[in-house]
Order: sequence, then C-alpha cells, then structure tokens
Amino acid sequence: MYKKYCTEGNGESEQDALKFEEGLIKNNNAKTGGPIYKIAHDPRTTSVGKFLRRWSIDELPQLFNVLRGDMSLVGPRPHQPREVSKYSAEDRRVHAVKPGITGMAQISGRSDLSFEDEIRLDMFYIENWSLVMDLFVLLKTPWAVVKKRKAE
Repeated sequence: MYKKYCTEGNGESEQDALKFEEGLIKNNNAKTGGPIYKIAHDPRTTSVGKFLRRWSIDELPQLFNVLRGDMSLVGPRPHQPREVSKYSAEDRRVHAVKPGITGMAQISGRSDLSFEDEIRLDMFYIENWSLVMDLFVLLKTPWAVVKKRKAE
C-alpha cells in the first residue's frame, strides 16, 4: 500500500510524491519555526512501518516520480506546502532544482539535522552541483541508512 502526499519542488510547483504507507503514521508534530516532523516512537506505528521507515524502504515508490520526471535521484528533499510557507526568501532557492529522493542532508544526519542545517546543505548542493557530487551522494546513501541514522 502506498500514499500520495503533496510536495513543492522545482519552481515551487506542487506535485504528488509517492511513498509506502509506513504503518499508519499520520500524526505530525510541528517544531517551532521549522518543518513538520513525525512523532518519534508513535505508538500507532506497526512493526512493518518501523521496518520500512528504518531502512528508508518507504521512499522507494518515489522512483516512479523520478521516471515521470517530477524528481531526481539526488537533490534537495521535497517539502510539504505547510513547511514551504515557513521558508525565508533565501530558503526558497532550494526550488531552483528538481527535488531528489536522497541528498546532502540525508547522508549528513537525516532527521537529526535542524531545518536550518538541512537548508544549508541543500544550498551547498545547488551551488556546487557536479556529477561527481551526485555519485558521491548516491554511493554514500546506503551507508547512511545502514549506520542507523534516524529516519523517524
């Protein structure tokens, strides 16, 4: 089972991103001044959902978004419109490129990063993009998942 969720990406256009339903986590918790995060250790999460999220398997349906041309393999992660509304004018520059399934933030701490650090890494990626950087991110992504950096 998968779900669609509305995100904003390239040129701030809204698009549907696909994702496996990860155990019925539907409750969001807003951190003041930042993006919306899932509640850690949500009691409604099934063991299958925890497994999918832990190993980032819930993101695999986004490969269809890549095939449709809505996303790239590497780039800034897309954010939901309610998160984008919190962006500063400078933060909005992350929409200059297609969103990606993985990116600098995902290999640098995943959900352990602050919103500001995530945006800073996204901007570094955009300003310094190269094929070598994309290959580096793609090669480092499985390692980041295996190292058990949080993906809650």
